Amino acid sequence: MSKISVEVPDELLEDLDDHVGEDGKFVNRSEAIRASVRKMLDVLDEIDERHGRLEDD
Repeated sequence: MSKISVEVPDELLEDLDDHVGEDGKFVNRSEAIRASVRKMLDVLDEIDERHGRLEDD
């Protein structure tokens, strides 16, 4: 698995942290960010499909 580095505004990171940890939906920030990226890519695929821009594999 590759590592990346991103800059995130403090307010966005605080919001993310509300969903991480024992009482949150995610074990750690990395899991939350991976899930968010997957969801974003799914949404982009849906948009591309609606506009006929998704290529068949």
